[in-house]
Amino acid sequence: MPKIRELLAHNKSWAETQVKQDPEFFERLVNQQKPEYLWIGCSDSRVPANQIVGLAPGEVFVHRNVANQVIQTDFNCLAVLEYAVVNLQVRHILVVGHYGCGGVAAAMESNRHGLVDQWLHPIKDIYRHNEPQLGVMPYNARFDRLCELNVLEQVRNLSRNHIIQEAWDRGQKVSIHGWIYSVKDGLLKDLGCTITGKEGVEPIYQYCSDEQSDEE
Repeated sequence: MPKIRELLAHNKSWAETQVKQDPEFFERLVNQQKPEYLWIGCSDSRVPANQIVGLAPGEVFVHRNVANQVIQTDFNCLAVLEYAVVNLQVRHILVVGHYGCGGVAAAMESNRHGLVDQWLHPIKDIYRHNEPQLGVMPYNARFDRLCELNVLEQVRNLSRNHIIQEAWDRGQKVSIHGWIYSVKDGLLKDLGCTITGKEGVEPIYQYCSDEQSDEE
């Protein structure tokens, strides 16, 4: 219990400091939430979303899960995505992985890890699809590359989702970016896989707009 009380004391000190530095800080947070960014990242405690990009609370909407996955049947992630795109009108979605990801490491192993094995199964699929490239690499390079490939796949998964595609059909400007973070030096790397519209999506994954469906 003493450690829990310390957290509450730290919170009180933090709140008082915020008010001293900016008397209207909390008033602004209460009155509106208009972030331009949705961050989909890993649950890893070493990757604090708004801090590493220098944004204040209220400036980035955040969803986190083990190994920053975007799975089409994960209604938690999809609910966050829909709210961010439809209600908050975010302009940028940042899929952010990190080197040294424990989830990716677990997916590379044959050992059982419990229920999380089912969650990480798609990363094993990514490994299998890229095994000719990954299999010839030393372990550390292979681990780093799989962390990157996982981000690239999640960006593609997002672009294949009807929530995003319906926004593009409405003319809404939404870009999906893939980044990776290094815990060793605190730096982000853009993986160069930004998707800004349906033209970046394979035809088999493109959904018709309501207007197109009516025409058919």
